[in-house]
Amino acid sequence: MLRLLKALPLTLAIAAVSIVATSCGSNNGTKARFVNAIQNTNQYGGGLNVEVNGTQQFTNVTFPGVSASTYTSIPSGNVTFEGFEYPGVTTPVFTDSTTLSGGTQYTEVATGYAGGTGGQVVLLSLSDDNSLPNNGTLNFRVINAAYFSSPSAGVDIWIEPAPYSSAVRQPATIRGLVYPTPSGYVNVPYNQAPGEGFTVFVYTAEPGTAVGTPLFNRTYQNINASPNSAAVCTLVLTDNANGSTMSSFPVVLDDNNCAN
Repeated sequence: MLRLLKALPLTLAIAAVSIVATSCGSNNGTKARFVNAIQNTNQYGGGLNVEVNGTQQFTNVTFPGVSASTYTSIPSGNVTFEGFEYPGVTTPVFTDSTTLSGGTQYTEVATGYAGGTGGQVVLLSLSDDNSLPNNGTLNFRVINAAYFSSPSAGVDIWIEPAPYSSAVRQPATIRGLVYPTPSGYVNVPYNQAPGEGFTVFVYTAEPGTAVGTPLFNRTYQNINASPNSAAVCTLVLTDNANGSTMSSFPVVLDDNNCAN
């Protein structure tokens, strides 16, 4: 190749180098983070090593947990994700393929039940929009990855400024979120009470405005914007370790300025 470049005019040689660099592989800015929502991960050592097209990108991702709050550069195009028992087991717990666009950020969520071959594992490949909304507001997204415990009708979710004291419940922030799907991004005004954050109420989805007993509620005092800032947050609903109920501790992903 070097002899060929020497024989070419300078402009053609530069072009050839560019083609070679491109052909060697570029992820075009594609990045991903990985969330382990496979309830029976502990049967496979408690964590997963995750390879993308045969290269390990995420190490010992426990249930329920996320690889990191930052993104990892990965290839674009048609890619294969394989999860292996940590440490050092070569038989995959799951294998799934998806198509990723260059220059896009993704959240990859492995959910379902790893029955030895991973046939019941679902890999959600979700493109992220981490652009900040207007100052004084937050964008929330919720991903329902609770394989065992999500009601068949889905869940209704309220995201309310804490402490919640309204005598009349407002319409749900997110309605009928079934497994295994994400909501869209919903815009919520910041909480004007300093240091109080938001309380998330999760109910079994009901028609109209009817609500029963919440599946759980959780307050996040460190999630808030201000009149001069904004944030983007993603919450991932998972099962408890025993699989029978929904965890009251959703995985919180800091998309952009979430914990400020």
